Amino acid sequence: MENAAERRREALQSGRTYPYIQRIRSTVSNFYGDLPVGQGSGPLQTAKVNSFEKDGYRLENVLFDSFPGWQVNATVYVPLDFRPPFPAVIVPVGHSGKQFENYQFPAQFLARSGYLAVLFDPPGQAGEKQPGNDHFVDGVRCYLVGETSSRYFVADALRCIDYLETRDDVDLNAGVAMTGVSGGGTTTTLAGILDHRISLLGPSCCLTRLADLDITQCYAGCPETHIWRRYADGIDEVDLLCAASPKPVLLMAGEDDEVFRIQDTRLLADEVARFYQLSGAGDRFEFFADQAGHCYSLDQARQFVKFMERWMRGRADSPVPMLPESSFSLDPYTELQCHPRQDVNMRSLAIERARELEETRDQDAERIRRAAADVAGIAAKPAVPDALFTECFRIWTHYWQQILIGPEPGIELPGTFIYSEDYPTGAILHFDDAGRNRCLYRNGTLAQAIRFMDGDESHPEYAVLSVDLRGWGDSSPAMYPYELAGWGGIDRCLAYMSAALGDPLMSMRMRDGLASLAYLRSRLEVEPEKIVVTGSGFGGVIALHVAAIDSALKGVVVWDSLISFRSLIETENYAWPADAFVPQILLQYDLPELTASLPMPVAILRPLDGMVQPVPVEHLTELNQKADRQIYFADSSREAIVEQVQHKLVDGLEGN
Repeated sequence: MENAAERRREALQSGRTYPYIQRIRSTVSNFYGDLPVGQGSGPLQTAKVNSFEKDGYRLENVLFDSFPGWQVNATVYVPLDFRPPFPAVIVPVGHSGKQFENYQFPAQFLARSGYLAVLFDPPGQAGEKQPGNDHFVDGVRCYLVGETSSRYFVADALRCIDYLETRDDVDLNAGVAMTGVSGGGTTTTLAGILDHRISLLGPSCCLTRLADLDITQCYAGCPETHIWRRYADGIDEVDLLCAASPKPVLLMAGEDDEVFRIQDTRLLADEVARFYQLSGAGDRFEFFADQAGHCYSLDQARQFVKFMERWMRGRADSPVPMLPESSFSLDPYTELQCHPRQDVNMRSLAIERARELEETRDQDAERIRRAAADVAGIAAKPAVPDALFTECFRIWTHYWQQILIGPEPGIELPGTFIYSEDYPTGAILHFDDAGRNRCLYRNGTLAQAIRFMDGDESHPEYAVLSVDLRGWGDSSPAMYPYELAGWGGIDRCLAYMSAALGDPLMSMRMRDGLASLAYLRSRLEVEPEKIVVTGSGFGGVIALHVAAIDSALKGVVVWDSLISFRSLIETENYAWPADAFVPQILLQYDLPELTASLPMPVAILRPLDGMVQPVPVEHLTELNQKADRQIYFADSSREAIVEQVQHKLVDGLEGN
């Protein structure tokens, strides 16, 4: 974000603000690709649901398509005390539903002030489009297929403009205004720089600099606001408003906002105001804060109408209707419902996209392994990392040592290294998302695999290095304050931010695994050409990637690990953490394809689906047939794991 701030400063100091604005707009447009809106999007499929006469306005409920089969559930507030054609305002609902006061009252006020307002629900939340559209559960699925869930929020808002163009009671000569609170304000801000038809913006209670709320305060936010590479491309919230210039923008906030701290929003407003001023549009940006919390108050609605009167209608001195709060009441939710289709949603569209990608992916093994290196961000073989370690401690037949491996500056990975007194020997490199010592404790699986206290001349003992990759085991972050919220979670915070950084957490762990392998090979106690990499849980996914990138391994054994990324999309209620959704990965390969590409012996024991349930045996048989060798096994007992690991350490046999 510092780079983004420097880019703004350079634009202002040089006076070359136009190239900066165009760069931001182009980058944001590339986030979405082609959207089904505007010219060339095809005719609008519109269905009128019903209408209701009210005091000063009429409710008209309408359905129209955005993506194929995906419907926008619009409630149109038509003024009754003014003559058409009306200026129009689009009001995206935030993380809520249009039945609540935050949305009904502003829309009512707009209509009673002479503006036709279009109110519509976002995917999921408390609105009408809930199944398969949860912001967190389903929004994160879009990462896997190379898309952002934000496209559904923004496309719906822009499709509303297409709808307004079909009405003869709307005056579009001065463009369309857009305003919304919280998530609706975020939609407003993004849509405002994508479409020239939007001439005026009024985001409310939604913006602070990303370095404040997201990074410093570790607010998990939502997948739709953490678009792939957004941080890497330097798209701060400040940039979004600056790039709207010279469009008039009224930024609104509540002094007592419980989410977006007013002092943070003021700092953002000051930066945007300075940009507007120095770019010659200073009077077109205003900041208004009322004595309210995280809401769209009637005071904000009054201020927004006053702002529109000046900049859309050229009537700076026009009085705003003095409508007392007591004159507003909530209309029954039944009078706002449109009953959109439920079978087409973010999840179903992600499933469709995943299947399309699977049909077209190149299955060449070398290409897949190169793609794995790209996903991990590996351009060259990693050097042996720096490490700190304790004195060795003798435990019967082996030595115990604790290690801190430094794969990158500022990163330390705790490791437990146990090696035989009769070295050099073969070794196991292990990753476990439940902690590095889980399979060592009380003569656990790894302890048995290295023949701890159980070796002889005909059955040699081995070494093991079990490492906590970043975010696992002893490297797990402490609880953040915002995790008190039901949608909080360390996995969500880190998954979203690392996706926006363009360097997913799972990619970081892949590099951690390769650095750990380089370190293990450097140990005198280990035969470097006789290493087996193993993994449990999501550690198995890391183990497969390490083997794909570094083919000089004796073998791979993983157990109780994810069967495929596609299963995360197809499972209605998955049980894996948010960081399992590696952005863009299904554009390159899925786990069965990666596994089949490995040149060394591989054993995958009792793989799990998206629900963390064992995959049916018949599906494992099918995968083995496609791979032309036995890779998948239904048994992940301790005995089965130990047998597979030891066989691969000895001679690379499949052990089946």
